[in-house]
Amino acid sequence: MSKKKHSSACPCGLTAPFADCCGRYIDGALLAPTAESLMRSRYAAYTMNNGDYLLASWHSSTRPAELDLSREERFVKWLALDVLSTQAGSATDDAGVVEFVARYKVNGRAQRLHEVSRFRKEDGRWFYVDGDAEEG
Repeated sequence: MSKKKHSSACPCGLTAPFADCCGRYIDGALLAPTAESLMRSRYAAYTMNNGDYLLASWHSSTRPAELDLSREERFVKWLALDVLSTQAGSATDDAGVVEFVARYKVNGRAQRLHEVSRFRKEDGRWFYVDGDAEEG
């Protein structure tokens, strides 16, 4: 499993360095405080092929038994994340929705994933539950 280091701006699209942005959630130093911050950190984890973090941040009711990112590591290059909207999902909420578009290339061919993702907070920790996605 490849875990690339990021010293420049975080791959999630915010300008903070990775270590000060999503890196602190991915390495376990802090819990993501909002549904959007969890979604951004999950995107960053995809750019790093960090399946361990993705599984750990997936709600147990919908989490797959395993996540094989070996194909993605060879063929997928994540390019950009645009958060379109958020509904609830603040530090005081128990559920939230984040709509985003993630751009990527597969074997050099541009693709986009438009998803409306649902998140749930349990015992102070946010989890990705599921989403309605369109790829193209």
